[in-house]
Formats: sequence, structure tokens, C-alpha cells
Amino acid sequence: QVQLVESGGGLVQSGGSLRLSCVVPGNIFSVSMLGWYRQAPGSQRESIASSSRTGVTYYADSVKGRFTMSRDNAMNTAYLQMNSLRPKDTAVDYCNKIPTGAWGQGTQVTVSS
Repeated sequence: QVQLVESGGGLVQSGGSLRLSCVVPGNIFSVSMLGWYRQAPGSQRESIASSSRTGVTYYADSVKGRFTMSRDNAMNTAYLQMNSLRPKDTAVDYCNKIPTGAWGQGTQVTVSS
């Protein structure tokens, strides 16, 4: 199965920002809903944002108002702009199509207090 490739994670202080990127094969990008997920240490993977093919977005309550998901059709890339980051946002973040396929390596987001 094709894996999507995430990047953009890092270490940031509480209140800081990061922008994650996800390169998606064109045949998947154009026809699929896409989602961002995260898995914190000791926790199950959870959905935090999703976007329809036309850019309609949905967010988990935990990130609503702080995170923004977008899609660049020309670049076959999905983004997650994360603002006002909190230590509880520390996790490995993944993107995937919806319904989900194979998981990629993810990108580590660490927020220090």
C-alpha cells in the first residue's frame, strides 16, 4: 500500500507554532478525504482534523480554534498549521486518507512547558 510522507514536526515551547506537511500521491489526493491524526505516549491514535476533497474541514474539540488544515491541489500536499501549542499536544502526528490506508512514519511534535 502507498504511504503518505509527513514532515515539519519538531520541538517548540508552549504557545509556539508548527506547520506539518503531508505529500500525497496524486491519484489519492484528488479523490480522497484526508485526515491528520496523532498518538501521544501511552495513548491510542486519535483523529484531530480532516478535509473533504473540496476543502471542507472538521476538527476535534481539543484542537478547534488552534489548528487549521488545508490542501494545496497543485502540490498534492496537505498541511496542518498548529498554533498556540500546549504540552498536551506532544505526540507523533500522522496523515492518512479516509478511510485510512497504510500508516507512514509520522512526524514527532514535542511541546515544552
